[in-house]
Amino acid sequence: MGNNKHIDRRSFLGLAAAGLGSAALVRDLEAQTSNSKARDMLLYVGTYTSGESKSKGIYIHKFDGATGRLAPFRVVEGVEEPSFLTTRGRYLFAVNETMEFDEMKSGAVSAFEIDRKSGDLKFLNKQPSMGGAPCHITTSANGKYALVANYMGGNVAVLPIGDNGRLGKAIDVEQHNGTGPNKERQEAAHAHSIILDSVNKYAFVNDLGIDRVMIYEFDKSKGTLTSNAKQQFYSAPAGAGPRHFKFHPNGKFAFVVNELDMTLTALAYDASTGVLKAIDTLSTLPAGVSGPSNSCADLHVSPSGGHVYASNRGHDSIAVYSFDKSSGKMQLVEIVSTRGRTPRNFAIDPTGNYLLAANQRSNSIVTFAIDRTTGKLTYAGSTIETPTPVCLQFHEL
Repeated sequence: MGNNKHIDRRSFLGLAAAGLGSAALVRDLEAQTSNSKARDMLLYVGTYTSGESKSKGIYIHKFDGATGRLAPFRVVEGVEEPSFLTTRGRYLFAVNETMEFDEMKSGAVSAFEIDRKSGDLKFLNKQPSMGGAPCHITTSANGKYALVANYMGGNVAVLPIGDNGRLGKAIDVEQHNGTGPNKERQEAAHAHSIILDSVNKYAFVNDLGIDRVMIYEFDKSKGTLTSNAKQQFYSAPAGAGPRHFKFHPNGKFAFVVNELDMTLTALAYDASTGVLKAIDTLSTLPAGVSGPSNSCADLHVSPSGGHVYASNRGHDSIAVYSFDKSSGKMQLVEIVSTRGRTPRNFAIDPTGNYLLAANQRSNSIVTFAIDRTTGKLTYAGSTIETPTPVCLQFHEL
């Protein structure tokens, strides 16, 4: 798959359409019943392969839906810096978080076909991401486009997906510009994630460098992005550093985790206009804890929508919040150690029964059982060694 010169971000940095009334209630009840049934799945693990990492590429584990335990299955070797993954149907797409690809100042995106019986991956092709250090990728619901955020490039790109799963060259690139008050981390735009709403009408890009969530209209037939006329961006507090973005299952709310000021923000969302409005912001750390050694990383919402989770690096913990679907307000429930170092990413299984924390610097994935009533986490007795895990992606064959 090529040996391309790269400098990852670690080195550079110094080291749901809206639901209404009873319909939403019905969905919540369904999420608490049918979705709670145990499912055996595969877990694809994205990693860093450079530096001191001993990773060989993308790791595949088997997930026992009854116990939450993971078992090693296969390793897809030779994939360079596959730091973020996503699946769509029988295909998996991975960013290659590098600074150069084919003599371009760009990272890359790799496409794989998922074996329908085993879950193994077959490499299809690779395309430039059109910016340095791509760190996040999502796909359109129709399976025709991959949208990628380039951290060092400070931009986002759209790549077409062929009927055979192969990626085409980018058909749209949107460049961000600006700076923020944090001179070390916000010296330029740094697109960190890109998410589509449930009907793929709008795309939301968290840009850590300029303290904005950029809002685009997405043409799902052409794969193009256009600045949203009703609201071009949501402004996070100065120096907050918005990193990841998730929608509430009912489509009325969204959440942003802010890496630099270590906060979680709940926002009201108007699905007809793409407009965001902040409602509530809480710290992700215990009272009295702060400092440059801590930073937020990932964010997820429980399938029922009753709880929100955010990860802290440095403090090495998961913050658990209850969420009021009437007011949009959050309340801290607890902050739990991830039993490892640097939980860059975590995942909640589709049933909402388990949370898996990827501890990047201690090379482990730890499983926690979720109390579906309180949202609280309890160690489920499963820890599996995996080199530099930085992305967890469930997949059901």
